Amino acid sequence: MDAKLYFALSFAMFMEFAVWAAWMPVLAARLLGPLKMTGKQTGWIYATLPLACIVSPLVAGVLADKYFETRHIIAVSHLVGAVLLFLVANKTTFKSIFGILLVYCLFYAATLPLVNAILFANVSDAGAQAKVFIWAPVAWALIGWLLTGWRWKFKTGEQGKDCLYFAAILALIMGVGCLILLPGDTPAAAADTAVAADAPAEGLPIFKAMGMLKNANFLLFFVVSMIFFGLMQFYFLGTAQFMQNMGIPSKNVPASMGIAQAVQAAATWFIMVRLTGSIGYKWTLIVGASFWFLLYVVYVMEKPRALIVASQSFHGMAYVLFVIVGQMFANSQASDEIRNSMQALLFAATTGVGLFIGTQFAGFIMDKYRKNEQFQWRSIFMVPCVIALVTILVFMVLFKVPAA
Repeated sequence: MDAKLYFALSFAMFMEFAVWAAWMPVLAARLLGPLKMTGKQTGWIYATLPLACIVSPLVAGVLADKYFETRHIIAVSHLVGAVLLFLVANKTTFKSIFGILLVYCLFYAATLPLVNAILFANVSDAGAQAKVFIWAPVAWALIGWLLTGWRWKFKTGEQGKDCLYFAAILALIMGVGCLILLPGDTPAAAADTAVAADAPAEGLPIFKAMGMLKNANFLLFFVVSMIFFGLMQFYFLGTAQFMQNMGIPSKNVPASMGIAQAVQAAATWFIMVRLTGSIGYKWTLIVGASFWFLLYVVYVMEKPRALIVASQSFHGMAYVLFVIVGQMFANSQASDEIRNSMQALLFAATTGVGLFIGTQFAGFIMDKYRKNEQFQWRSIFMVPCVIALVTILVFMVLFKVPAA
């Protein structure tokens, strides 16, 4: 991989997750705090991205395969997204925030699998892929720290809408940068255009990818991935407010949560490929999922504050060893013909269906254990803790990695 291609792919990976990182981890504190929304309302607002991910990745894959250059889809989606983020920043009602953010997420979700597809199409070596993937957690960590620094200086943390303005600026940079830097076509996109327009539906790559789910073992991988993506919403919906309730100042929350991404970056660079090579996909996925279980164990304990902050590293380890390794596993099981469609299908199942169900479930549990406007955090986090443990044990017993 030459330096120009590496810079372009790294820029896309960094900015893709920088936009997400600017608002996703901390918006819940604005919704639950100054806007006084319920857990259910917060869950629906956080459901906008999962809902979009059920549809947009699949649509974007078809558009990229047949009609438009991938970089143009990514760029236009982010440029439109920048306008929508500016609009939603000053909205204060549930309906207005939900409506605008849903439209925004339809555009943003279209870009998620395309950034991965460009990487997999241009780089086949796992070690080289890791050197691009590393920029995703670097983006999350850096954005969290920058937002904290901004809040320290300008005292904007109490209302929390600054995160949306920040995301809008980053989306604008991403849109322009992709037009300038990304390659005009990818080998995978060029190959996909060879599919005839009148080909039978069952012969299209997306349907062939879905056909792999007939294998019970591969279906188990998808179901377990969906479960853990759902449980991840307890982290995103609850952590910012949980930290503040435990006595951590709101201005310090973004940087504290940014620890997860710092550890994620280190794990991507130093651990991911080595661990997968030594113990295989199955046990790497189990190790990754176990870090989420440990995170929720700490949350159930509710103290000390230093351990709560330090436990953010568990989320970073889990994301690398379960989410990224899961994407690599799915890619390893797909033929060249369905590689892009497999990524789109995985995103639709996990970031789409899994996160959507998770937002609804987490919102319901948070409302159930909310008394006198106070969240009963120990009871709330006991739920994902138990579900995670049971799911890990089931996966450990039943999952078998297909023979190469």
